[in-house]
Amino acid sequence: MQKTSKQFDDVIAVCRELFSNKLSDYGASFRVLRTSSLTDQIFIKVKSLRNFQTTGVSKVGESEEENFIAIVNYSIIGLIQLEKGFADDFKQDRNEILEMYDQFAHEAKELMLRKNHDYGEAWREMRISSITDLIYQKVLRTKQIEDNAGATLVSEGIDANYFDMLNYAVFCLIKFSEEKEIINPL
Repeated sequence: MQKTSKQFDDVIAVCRELFSNKLSDYGASFRVLRTSSLTDQIFIKVKSLRNFQTTGVSKVGESEEENFIAIVNYSIIGLIQLEKGFADDFKQDRNEILEMYDQFAHEAKELMLRKNHDYGEAWREMRISSITDLIYQKVLRTKQIEDNAGATLVSEGIDANYFDMLNYAVFCLIKFSEEKEIINPL
């Protein structure tokens, strides 16, 4: 599991760098979004992934990796918004936002390590398309919970679904990085 821990950190570093750069370009513009809007952003990305995985065509030119990175970042943004609520402006302290990013990435990693222990890293033997379908299922569940004003009878809440979508996207990014190492060994 040490290998997975390092791979998780490497993937998050790539995602965080993009997030940080966009934070520099746009400020914390995401702060005006309600969580339902972020869930819909993840929905768009996972629909694009499923379409590409089915047809092999992306007319926009976004790679699977780019879409999974977006899912990681939108999931973390969703967790930030759940904690802070949405704002009417996006004048936020950059360092505070990056600290929250790191906090939620750390919580996701801890959850991933616990689940990997219990499930024996079963995701390593799964197809990327199957993991994509699990993200799709989670986003649809999240939309249903949001439509129910956040109320659940026996299920985990929106935050748990964001954490799962984040971790599933990381798994796919790890699998892509392993494939590239096999194809182009250093």
